[in-house]
Amino acid sequence: MKIAAIEVYGYDLTYAHGEYVMSGGRAAQSQASTLVRLVTDTGEEGWGESCTLGGTYLPAFAGGTRESVRAMAPALIGLDPTNLALIHQQMNAVLLGQESAKSAIDIACWDLLGKTAGLPIARLIGGIAQPDFPLYEAVPLSSPEAMAEFVRLRQREGINRFQLKVGNDPYEDAERTRRVVEACDKDAVIVADANGGWNLQAAVVAVREMAGLDIIVEQPCRDTADCALVQRMSSLPLSMDESVINAAALYRAKYDAGAVSVNIKLARVGGITGAVRMRDLAQDLGMTIVIEDVWGGDVTSAAVAHVAAGTHPAALLHASFFNDWTKEHIAGYQPRSERGRGRAPQAPGLGINVDRALLGQPLFRVDSHE
Repeated sequence: MKIAAIEVYGYDLTYAHGEYVMSGGRAAQSQASTLVRLVTDTGEEGWGESCTLGGTYLPAFAGGTRESVRAMAPALIGLDPTNLALIHQQMNAVLLGQESAKSAIDIACWDLLGKTAGLPIARLIGGIAQPDFPLYEAVPLSSPEAMAEFVRLRQREGINRFQLKVGNDPYEDAERTRRVVEACDKDAVIVADANGGWNLQAAVVAVREMAGLDIIVEQPCRDTADCALVQRMSSLPLSMDESVINAAALYRAKYDAGAVSVNIKLARVGGITGAVRMRDLAQDLGMTIVIEDVWGGDVTSAAVAHVAAGTHPAALLHASFFNDWTKEHIAGYQPRSERGRGRAPQAPGLGINVDRALLGQPLFRVDSHE
């Protein structure tokens, strides 16, 4: 089997709850997502997705993701997509970093590998450790009253794990957090996520004001070293996210910053391949893990589901199905959550069927004739 062509599609994903707001004024009602379709000389197809959540969340943006795929594609034509080691070797030979674009290609390769083997991806990356797993939802940054009402409404749908957005004024953030805790059931899992939005002083004030609440604080500052300083003055468990980009950063997160949990996003670590490596390292380090991506739709949710299903139940804090957060569905709204829990599809590969008719013409196509 060889890659005969690579197609790139673009589509917008509309946030299901109006406006998605994070710290620092970062807000959007929709996000531009990128889909990669690998076509083989045997007529098989594999799909991958990467969505950057604008251009100010991580050092990536939709246009850059698409142009990075265009730059790497000629080096991949003619290669066996099921040989992931060679695929990553060739991508790295063309571009340094650009994990968002590499993630979409990596996921599409895993989709093809699963279809070739006749197995779901979860079976190929270590097996299924749990038939279903807990999901969380993010609570957009707003007034304390609005955030509390958001969790009340979502709890009625079976969601009992929340990542509330903070990272602005620390006193207001503490009040937001208290109101959400009061609105949640006693067994709810609550993460106060600053997305690196606090400076050092604000973060110290925030963890002081939140002391005593049954919560986890996520990525208080952008830099791991600053998060370590904050954690020395905090009694709250720490989770790390944006600054954990490789194994070395994961070790620093635990042993320097004192993090007990890590958020692993596929597009930040180069796809399923990188996520599984980071997942297994984190499990060995005795950390809890959140499995998700930066943003996305049905394809992203399926990829996340396979990695989450192979995570030990005691290690998995929760995962996310972004197709619950967005309105557009290109694969029949699969996988589908149920009462706050998700499952990995059981069909080969990603286990979903993308409807190309919903996407229109590709933004571009690279094949052996170019």
